[in-house]
Amino acid sequence: MDYANIAVERKDGIGRLTITRPEALNALDKATGEELLDALDSLRTDSAVRVIVLTGAGRAFSAGGDIKEMSRAGELPESFFDELLSTLNCVIVAMTEMPKPVIAAVNGIAAGLGFNLALACDLRIAARGAEFTQAFLRIGLIPDGGGTFLLPRIIGWSRAMELILTARSVSSEEALRLGLVTAVVDETDFEATVEQWARQLAGAPTAAVGRVKQLLAHSVTSDLKSQLRFEREMQMASGKTDDFREGITAFLEKRTPRFTGS
Repeated sequence: MDYANIAVERKDGIGRLTITRPEALNALDKATGEELLDALDSLRTDSAVRVIVLTGAGRAFSAGGDIKEMSRAGELPESFFDELLSTLNCVIVAMTEMPKPVIAAVNGIAAGLGFNLALACDLRIAARGAEFTQAFLRIGLIPDGGGTFLLPRIIGWSRAMELILTARSVSSEEALRLGLVTAVVDETDFEATVEQWARQLAGAPTAAVGRVKQLLAHSVTSDLKSQLRFEREMQMASGKTDDFREGITAFLEKRTPRFTGS
């Protein structure tokens, strides 16, 4: 598939996905969603890719839904939101179920659905000038893209309600205090820091990382006994991997393990 709205790069175990609509602040329309979904599926099945980095071109990570497109409400079919969100919801699910770590490199504005796209990633590294806004109520809409599910689980119910109801901008520093982001980095060091995180995760035991993601997702609706059973199953599977054998051998030999993801 040829991409008009995103760019994909594979290098040294890192799959880099960049939304390339800087003139629209990387707004998310149906076409962009379809391209992201196709690229995520390709990266999922590429055994050479051990970690995925999602970012935006220019000064925004993503400003959310395409406001210019929405402004043509009278011209849009009744199914507009249904078709748009059916596609973008699949993107959110693809990232949360990705059996590899996904890093959001939040280089600038992350608003509305763009904010929630970042929440669907496993880690969020923010440039110091980045801003986060649950902007939906400003235009009479409600959060979508999993925002009402992901945000309260990350920062708590009360804080999530406040950010949604006020639709205010959150600086990168406040985002760090709230637990929205993993780290805040000066713009001059941003690319190098994201690369450092990506390389570290690319060297991790990828299959075990995928199981951690499944376990944490399962824990949201699980009781303790069910979670313990699931952990046991996952540990038995992990104990059969080459990475486990390599980890044990490296520990006994007092060296850094060389995981292959298998």
